[in-house]
Amino acid sequence: MVTAKVWVLKKHFEGFPKTSDFDLKKIELPNLKDGGKCKLLLESVFLSVDPYMRPYSRRDMKEGDIMIGTQVARIVESKNPAFTVGAFVVARSGWRTHFISDGKDLQLLPSSWPESLPKSLALGTVGMPGLTAYFGLLEVCRMKPGETVLVNAAAGAVGSVVGQLAKIGGCKVVGCAGSDEKVAYLKKIGFDEAFNYKTVTSLDEALRKASPDGYDCFFDNVGGEFASIAINQMKKYGRIAVCGAISQYNDSVPQKGPYVQVPMIFKELRMEGFIVTRWNNRREEGLKALLKWVLEGKVKCHEQVTEGFENMPIAFIGMLKGENLGKAIVKI
Repeated sequence: MVTAKVWVLKKHFEGFPKTSDFDLKKIELPNLKDGGKCKLLLESVFLSVDPYMRPYSRRDMKEGDIMIGTQVARIVESKNPAFTVGAFVVARSGWRTHFISDGKDLQLLPSSWPESLPKSLALGTVGMPGLTAYFGLLEVCRMKPGETVLVNAAAGAVGSVVGQLAKIGGCKVVGCAGSDEKVAYLKKIGFDEAFNYKTVTSLDEALRKASPDGYDCFFDNVGGEFASIAINQMKKYGRIAVCGAISQYNDSVPQKGPYVQVPMIFKELRMEGFIVTRWNNRREEGLKALLKWVLEGKVKCHEQVTEGFENMPIAFIGMLKGENLGKAIVKI
């Protein structure tokens, strides 16, 4: 019998999450059986912390539930012939060190995954965040060569991939981030223009200077005031992909306007929210393309790795504060 450590949501977040909102517990796992659902024992190797966990915890979780999330896990014991001991999978089993599965909720890492590539990338660039960038650009923004793409939170797990995929697609890319270190990283990975939104005297002027002709596509991860200002600099028939609203997730009181209707009407804009699972039937297509670009060096990856399962809440809170460059990962 294996004892698993799990992090539970002790108390729903009020404003910004605190370490006291979580509780570390131990759970005894049942032994595997030939029949039923207990066919695989898995051990988490890398766990993901992502912005979506903040709003989804309120929508989908009760106090006392194991915190939601995704991991790369190793199969320790198997009574399912489709999964061999030692194989690595991506699972959505929450903040756990070990768990039991029947295999239906597991996705094996692609067979073409080279040994030299960190398996943690299956939680980032070659995983859900990368797919979010891929389908958000191709299907929602519908970018075309020669267009100008704006992305905020550009040094994060999704934004950094958005910019690089837009460059592969022949676009000019403008990104903004919250520190000079992140801005330097954006320029290093090929962004045409990048600026620190925290230090500019006027966001409107900074956006106008970066692209005087305006923007064809806006990949929005932030929402709030940034989106309200940026929408006024969209070109006619521009497209806005609403991926996230991290500026609003921790608000105790909802933000108020300005409102988007007037610029949307006069510029005939298209603004669409999306969740990446809409394209689950094309997941393999996206992963294959992302893996190819990573191996060719066309898409570069950066991970912010926190060591130790006991540090999951700290890594999560740090990510929400913008302390990570690239994808935030916890290594067990």
